[in-house]
Amino acid sequence: MNIAILAQAGIVDMARETGETFGFDWKIFLSQVISFVLVALVLRLYAYKPILAVLEERRQRIAEGLLNAEKIKQQLAEAEQRHADILAKANAQAQKMIDDARESAAHVGERKQQEAIVAAEQIIAKAHEASALERERTMAELKRQLGRLVVETTAKVTGKVLTPEDQKRLQEEAARQVAS
Repeated sequence: MNIAILAQAGIVDMARETGETFGFDWKIFLSQVISFVLVALVLRLYAYKPILAVLEERRQRIAEGLLNAEKIKQQLAEAEQRHADILAKANAQAQKMIDDARESAAHVGERKQQEAIVAAEQIIAKAHEASALERERTMAELKRQLGRLVVETTAKVTGKVLTPEDQKRLQEEAARQVAS
């Protein structure tokens, strides 16, 4: 036992020396403990209790929200079932209407196809006529342009001024060569 007492005395002396080294003061320590206790009590009365009350109220609202969510989930399941039933009926009616429409579309399609064939033949005939007219018009324009170029080229090559008869003769000759 004496060793324990001596060891404790050594620890006490060591603690006292450490306290003196670091400037430990019992009066300041006690005043800080009292200040801490006072601040803790004030916070508990004016801060923690109201905060805990708000948290409890929020917890209750969340619980109510979860109950409401469960009710809504059940109502949604019922609504989805009703929706599925309505869709099944609508699909059956739609299928019947589609079948009727296909049948009538087949009849109308045959008639429209015949009308389209006739219209297409008329369009092709008109296009051939328009193409022939355009070709003739283009050839006439080409002949005029070629005749003019031949006359201009001949005038430049020969170096003389061509008379209107010479110009006409050269244009006709060029047109005949282009046509053949």
